[in-house]
Amino acid sequence: MADRGAKRPTVSVPDDWPAHPDLTLALNGMGGFDWDLDSGLMHLDPPALELFDMAPAEYDDRPATLGGRLPPHEAARLATVVTRALKDGSDSYGAYFRVRRRDGATRWTHCQGSIRRDGTGWPRRVIGVIRDADAEYAQAVERIAVDEERRRHTGVVERTTAALAHASTVRDVIAVLAGDQGLNRLGAENIILGLVESGRIRLVSEGKAGSFRPELGVTRVGDEYPMSEVVRTHTPRFIGSRTEFAAHYPRLWPAVEPLNIGSAAYLPLIAQARPIGVVGLFFAREGDFRDQERNLLVALGSGIAQSLARAMLYDQEHDLAEGLQQAMLPRRIPGVPGAEIAVRYRSARIGREIGGDWYDVTPLPDGRVAAVIGDVQGHDTQAAALMGQLRIVLRAYAAEGHTPATVMARASAFLHELDPDRFATCTYAEVDLGTGTARLVRAGHLDPLLRYAGGACRRLPVAGGLPLGLSAAFTRLDHPVTTVHLAPGDTLLLCTDGLVERPGTDLDDAMRELAGRVADGPRDVHQLADRLCESAAERPTEDDMALLLLRLLGAPRHEDAGHLRQRITPGDPDARSAAKRLIRAAVRAWGARERAEEIELVADELITNALLHTDGAVTVDIRLPHGAGRRLRLEVTDRSSALPRRRTAETAGAAGRGLPMVERLADVWGVEPRGDGKCVWCEFNCP
Repeated sequence: MADRGAKRPTVSVPDDWPAHPDLTLALNGMGGFDWDLDSGLMHLDPPALELFDMAPAEYDDRPATLGGRLPPHEAARLATVVTRALKDGSDSYGAYFRVRRRDGATRWTHCQGSIRRDGTGWPRRVIGVIRDADAEYAQAVERIAVDEERRRHTGVVERTTAALAHASTVRDVIAVLAGDQGLNRLGAENIILGLVESGRIRLVSEGKAGSFRPELGVTRVGDEYPMSEVVRTHTPRFIGSRTEFAAHYPRLWPAVEPLNIGSAAYLPLIAQARPIGVVGLFFAREGDFRDQERNLLVALGSGIAQSLARAMLYDQEHDLAEGLQQAMLPRRIPGVPGAEIAVRYRSARIGREIGGDWYDVTPLPDGRVAAVIGDVQGHDTQAAALMGQLRIVLRAYAAEGHTPATVMARASAFLHELDPDRFATCTYAEVDLGTGTARLVRAGHLDPLLRYAGGACRRLPVAGGLPLGLSAAFTRLDHPVTTVHLAPGDTLLLCTDGLVERPGTDLDDAMRELAGRVADGPRDVHQLADRLCESAAERPTEDDMALLLLRLLGAPRHEDAGHLRQRITPGDPDARSAAKRLIRAAVRAWGARERAEEIELVADELITNALLHTDGAVTVDIRLPHGAGRRLRLEVTDRSSALPRRRTAETAGAAGRGLPMVERLADVWGVEPRGDGKCVWCEFNCP
């Protein structure tokens, strides 16, 4: 067969009009064939034989003679097409196939046959044309390649744009573009990204390791560099070869020469009609960028610019919000003799929204210190403003010498009077650093954790009240106080829910997980705080996090594994049930689960008797020492000097059955005077 430049058969052109069809076919590089299916003979005219590179004398009208001109797989494919058309009743067929010429070269050819059938439908004859299709095939291949390249480039833009849609920060944009996936997606050897700042271009993505030159980290817009050029002109710059690099940018060439870079595209990033940055894409291949590729790269630059502008705004708003939040927190935590304190705050990546988490530490007279942590409802500037006001009033009330319950009650009333339609959760702890006594009040907040000097960590069951603001709104300002004892080396942990909560995770499970991390963490409170923050940063969250750790210093003075003190007032209807819950949780946490129900029953009986038969409040103390053969001691103290007496149980009720139950459940019990009152005590063996 022949291409457009191949020799055509010499055909004389007669003067008659119109021309004979054979002449028309010959002049257009086509030949004809007539195939008699009954005899098996196939006639080919001279133009058709020319396509097979065969002279008329070499052809004997037998199709098998043409077999040497068709590669075997082409002959088989052509035979399949023809056989199918003859059998399925078709009137015609068409097929592309390759012909091997004398010199061994193959050319594409196309034949079109018309099938003639008799009255029964049986095929008798095929008449058709054959033509050179090599140029046609080359054009088709080129067209397919162009379409494939267009689809590839379009896919690159679409995939990159889709990935950039999830980028919230400038760092995210860099990760999408300059990471390994970004380089593979774009087919680039390296990518750099610069931001325009006050007439200068600062590289924020320096590309692959080993490709960065410190002197190019910050350049001026007026410099003779391609990045500077595209920022000045707002026009992309395409560099097709290393020679062009060296000729046009001699100052940049020493940095490019050792790298595997053959071509580059510098794209200006335009947002709101001004350049905000520039991206440089470097390719290993050399070669000019065709119009289609340039247009797609320009479209890619537009998508990058939109994502970058959004990310820059996001970062600016977040930095502003975080700065405001930090300004509301105390600038420094005062040193407190007798304790080591660490605080941390981490903001969530939620743009311009701002959280209401806070912490504070206030030194008090007589070797005491007040530690508080809280969270105002909402994520906005009003939450931050309320947080700042609450922090100040809590510090003021504590400094005035009020008890923890009074401090919380006044803070709740203060928030309610502001009428912000908000509430705040809070935990307040007043710790006597000399004795280790800690009095805690919890207003709708998380329980604190206590890590013992030996390393074990448990959740402190602190009696809870309503959140600040709500307790005043419902006139429930009597916040219960839980007293625990800290030994030297013990660490009290207060935190907000951003450190604990995770979507789909139960809060109790999350608290146990946090206790495990604290128990396994470093002894130093600052290192422990850093470790907990790093662990929290690994989990996606939209909430801020505040953390306060207070470790009691000094030499150990006792061997208690746990100490709980709770004060119960007669006028509080929920105090008794709350005390029962605290006692049950504390005893189980100390490892005395087997006797927890017995201890709870005895404690409830002694508390009930004291409230019924004495005046004033009742104080409950529970201690459990370390080691084997230990005994848990339960003490219920009141202000009455009247001793409990045994009475005969009434048949119609439970009166008179209290002391016998105490005798039966406790291993030993007794009564001893205490100041202006007495103490009823019991001890339980806890193996």
